[in-house]
Amino acid sequence: MARIVFIGAGSLQFTRALVRDILTFDSLKDSTIVLMDIDKQRLEWAKNIVQKLIERTGANASVMVTMDRREALKGADAVLCTILNGGTNIWRHDIEIPKKYGIDINVGDTRGVAGIFRALRTIPVMLDICKDIEQVCPNAIMLNYTNPMAMLCMAMQRTSHIKVTGLCHSVQLTVEMLARWIGAQAKDMTYLCAGINHQAWYLDLKWKAKDAYPLLRKALQNPKIWNEEIIRNDMFKHLGYYVTESSGHNSEYNWWYRKKPQLIKQYCHGGTGWNPGKYAYILKHYLNAEKTWKKQVQKFLKDDKYPLERGNEYAAYIINAFITGQTYQFNGNVLNKGLITNLPEDVCVEVPVFVNNNGFSPISVGQLPPQLAILNSLNASSEKMAVEAALTGDAEMVFHSVAYDPLVAAVLDLKTIRKMTSEMLQFNKKYLKNFKSVKI
Repeated sequence: MARIVFIGAGSLQFTRALVRDILTFDSLKDSTIVLMDIDKQRLEWAKNIVQKLIERTGANASVMVTMDRREALKGADAVLCTILNGGTNIWRHDIEIPKKYGIDINVGDTRGVAGIFRALRTIPVMLDICKDIEQVCPNAIMLNYTNPMAMLCMAMQRTSHIKVTGLCHSVQLTVEMLARWIGAQAKDMTYLCAGINHQAWYLDLKWKAKDAYPLLRKALQNPKIWNEEIIRNDMFKHLGYYVTESSGHNSEYNWWYRKKPQLIKQYCHGGTGWNPGKYAYILKHYLNAEKTWKKQVQKFLKDDKYPLERGNEYAAYIINAFITGQTYQFNGNVLNKGLITNLPEDVCVEVPVFVNNNGFSPISVGQLPPQLAILNSLNASSEKMAVEAALTGDAEMVFHSVAYDPLVAAVLDLKTIRKMTSEMLQFNKKYLKNFKSVKI
């Protein structure tokens, strides 16, 4: 029987979807699902959700809950992490402070100035989790769903020997979208996708063994399809390769779309949750969720129509492969050890990875096309400085990381970037305990 541990089980949508997927595998139907969170109320609701899923699926699984992380990890085979350190009322300042300085952010959880400070708050917690795994369940695999994905995985993989990778659903969801656009089914699509998290590229995209890019170019002549993903479609038109993750995310990772109000008005509308206004889309979503989550859980517990079919998240497939010894391929976040040869060493890259009962084996991709590598490289280098700052407590390096973010650099001069970074360091100082000083 597998012991599968959820750290941050109070992330109820993730917990529900991932447990549902786990219970669809014969090898995992008798698992012990261990739920851990620091929020007692959310933890109890998570337990109710899991019990409902076990009841409806008829699985022989059992569920236990605890607020003690080391107790949860004892004997674990797999650990899934979905935490948020600081909560929405802290995260909102990652959006609101830059907004005062003219940096307009739509999501703010992955990279850029908002992602950097989210990473600075979260890295110490993730490293503590890794230490517990090293001591309590050293043979377990850790699957991270927490953002900012690349910076957290980079910090963990640089400092810990546990088997850890980061998972995102943008690769498979984008393929489903592209298949729909060209009138195909996702199961008939094959691809090679590589780059960095939320900015990986379909270097090869085929439908029934034939190049699908000509079909995609034809489909994008339809204004309805073009307007679903304006920024990603524009990037594809000019860069030649399609990028993962939504236009809302990708608008923040470059110089082209959010540096001026008129550009935001021109490009940042339609699809992917745009909402020009006071709050970034994803922040507004979470602020609303804080008010409605209990009602949503109560609705789920009364609903016997929630689909029990396996979803497209990687986690359950990976755990099944690790437990059974079967081989499964997915796109994961790992350190660049010659995997993408024209990106910096030891940054976090997102590449194809094989998993079986030996753990993770990433695939070497070689070189990215230069127009893709330059954008990935700049973002990854900024992330690497942020990770180094978090590990060493170097506030000046935080400033340098922010200064080289493409969007920030397109809007502000260095003096103003320093002022903004200083304000954010001061606001977050209680989370920066290993920093000797937050003054820059």
